[in-house]
Amino acid sequence: MAVVTRFYGTGRRKTSVARVWLQAGQGRILINRRPFEDYFPRETLRMVISQPLQLTNTMGQFDAIVNVGGGGPSGQAGAVRHGIARALLQFDDKLRQTLKRAGLLTRDPRMKERKKYGQPGARSKFQYSKR
Repeated sequence: MAVVTRFYGTGRRKTSVARVWLQAGQGRILINRRPFEDYFPRETLRMVISQPLQLTNTMGQFDAIVNVGGGGPSGQAGAVRHGIARALLQFDDKLRQTLKRAGLLTRDPRMKERKKYGQPGARSKFQYSKR
């Protein structure tokens, strides 16, 4: 019986959370049971996702199975990228320096600012009326 080695990483960005499993394969990426070309039609988002694999020269070595939820397309792509980078660390800890230098292991802390009471948005105010 063959032992399937899988490497797991959790990625987060804005309000999106991605659970990523990497296993030896031909380089297929499935996101929520769909090919990532279908799930992310924008070329820029696909580039963001494949960034950690290209940086570490592991592009055709792994198949990625991803479950992602919450947020929008850009946040989800960032979460998947973060998850893939973390999973690659489980595969080989020597990749840490490369991934760290590129800033792929740091969770991006930027979040949407909350709306304040008495105004229409986070920072915008209702128009002031003198009379």
